[in-house]
Order: sequence, then structure tokens, then C-alpha cells
Amino acid sequence: MKRMEREIKTVRIMIGMYCRDRHGGKVLCESCRDLASYAEQRILKCPFGEDKPVCSQCRIHCYKPQMR
Repeated sequence: MKRMEREIKTVRIMIGMYCRDRHGGKVLCESCRDLASYAEQRILKCPFGEDKPVCSQCRIHCYKPQMR
């Protein structure tokens, strides 16, 4: 599995866990779906491509401050 695919899968799992804990649904609520979509877009558009670092350690911040 490519690094970006693995990172997208990891983010989806983390958002799913958060949504179930906070919002109680078995499927993602609308706001969590929007967040997952936004995160996937940011990962796919990373200027480093497959050589991207972990976002928390990156010198470029692709995410809006409220979405980090």
C-alpha cells in the first residue's frame, strides 16, 4: 500500500472513531464526512507527493488552522 493511501485510511479510521465517540452514530455524520473529505483532498494535493512527511512534522501547513 502506498504511503498516501495508508495515511488516508488512517485518517478515515481516526475520524470514524471520533465521530462514533462524540456523535454516537454508526456512520459518519455530515460534519465528520466533510472533515474526512477535506483531509483526503489535502493529503492527495501534498506538494511532496509520495515522499510526504507526517503532517504534524511538515514545514508546510496545508490545512486551515481550524481543521488541524
